[in-house]
Amino acid sequence: MARRLDDISPIPASQITPKEVFLDRRRFLAAAAATAAAGLGATGEALAEDIAIKLPAPRNMALSIGDAPTTKKIITNYNNFYEFGMGKTDPAASAPAMKTRPWTIQIGGAVEKPMTLGIEDILKMPLEERVYRFRCVEAWSMVVPWIGIEFNKIAALVSPTSNAKFVKFTTITQLENMPGVRGQVIDFPYVEGLRIDEAMHPLAMLTVGLYGETLPNQNGAPVRMIVPWKYGFKSAKSIVRIDFVEEQPTSTWMKILPGEYGFYSNVNPAVDHPRWSQARERRLPDFFASTETLPFNGYATQVAALYAGMDLKKYY
Repeated sequence: MARRLDDISPIPASQITPKEVFLDRRRFLAAAAATAAAGLGATGEALAEDIAIKLPAPRNMALSIGDAPTTKKIITNYNNFYEFGMGKTDPAASAPAMKTRPWTIQIGGAVEKPMTLGIEDILKMPLEERVYRFRCVEAWSMVVPWIGIEFNKIAALVSPTSNAKFVKFTTITQLENMPGVRGQVIDFPYVEGLRIDEAMHPLAMLTVGLYGETLPNQNGAPVRMIVPWKYGFKSAKSIVRIDFVEEQPTSTWMKILPGEYGFYSNVNPAVDHPRWSQARERRLPDFFASTETLPFNGYATQVAALYAGMDLKKYY
C-alpha cells in the first residue's frame, strides 16, 4: 500500500505544526501573530489579514477537470514560496505576517491605458471557479479549485499595443515580513514572464481565491497567476506589477539556474530536469504513488497549438 503524505514527515518532528493547531486556524494565526510580532516586529493588524473571507463564484465546468480537488489542508500547508523559506511548511508558518492591505497592482509598459488596479477592484469583477491540475517541477502535483478571472480580461482594461510581445510579472518583497528574502540565494523581487499569446489564452487566470475563499497568504495572496499547463513556478504569487514588454523578460529561475529552468517551462515529460526525471509525478497526498506525467500537464488539446513548429526540448 502506498504511504500518504498525511502519514509521513519529510521534516524533523520538532518542526511540524501540531495537528490541533491545523484544526483550529484562528488559534494558529494567533500563535503566528504572537511569534512574528516578537521576532519580526509585525503588527497584529497585518497578521489578522490572513483570515480568509468567503468568495462565492460559479464553477466554469467547460474549463475545469473532473478530478476531485486535493484537500484544502494539503493545498495550504505544502507550498513553494521561497520568500518565506525553503521548506514546504515554511510558508504556512511564516506567511501570515505578510501585509496584504492596502494592495495595488501597477499595470503599464506597452499599453494605451496604464493603470493602477486595487485588489478590491479585482474582487468586484465577475469571478469564476476552475478546477485545475497544478504541477510542480519537483514531480508533485495537486488539483486545486482556483477562483479568479481570465488574464485577457485584465489586459483588455489597459489595451496592449502591437509592441507588447511578452508580459512581465513582478511580485512583492516585504523585508520585515518575509524571512526568506534575507538570504543570498535568490535575487528578489521574484520576476516571471509569459509570451503574450500564452498570457491571453483562456486558461491563464489571474487568481484571487481557492476553495470558495480568498487566497491564503502562503498560496500567493491576495492575487497571483495560474498557468495550468506550465510548472507551478511560472504562476507568479503576490503580484504588485504587470508590464507588457517587447523583449523577453529574464525570469528569476532563468537568472539563477539558466541550465535548469528555461523561459517556457511547459510540462514536458520528455525533457528531464538535470537532477531528476519529469516522466512521472506524485499526486498528493499519495506521495510515493506515481503516475505518468501528461504533456502540457494534460492541457495539450487546448494549448499545444501555441508551440507549433517549436523544438520543445530546446525551448524548455
